[in-house]
Amino acid sequence: MKIKFLLLTAATALLALAPAFTSASAQTTYKQRHTIAKRSANQQARIQHGVADGQITPRGAAAAEHNQSRITNQDARMRSRDDGHLTSADRHKLASEQNATSRGIYDRNHNQYADPGVTPNTPR
Repeated sequence: MKIKFLLLTAATALLALAPAFTSASAQTTYKQRHTIAKRSANQQARIQHGVADGQITPRGAAAAEHNQSRITNQDARMRSRDDGHLTSADRHKLASEQNATSRGIYDRNHNQYADPGVTPNTPR
């Protein structure tokens, strides 16, 4: 009975420690890369939705997409400098730029200009 209890306790302890043996940097890099990519995809969808609704003009959409491509290129340059990783300062800079781009998309969606060639979808 004591041997079964001892084996069960040892197995439980090993299961509890298993995440400590995985590579934390690989998990963090994966999470960071996909957070940045997910956020860029979300902002691209917001731009497309604004164009479809007529709330963002083609010129405004081009400017917003230019900002997004600039951030994507900057991300690639930052990663190439550090062997595919982002430093903490790089992550903060990218997040700040994505925040500014997000505010710009919001402003373009909620300004007084609309694309005259698109009938807006207004809820009834």
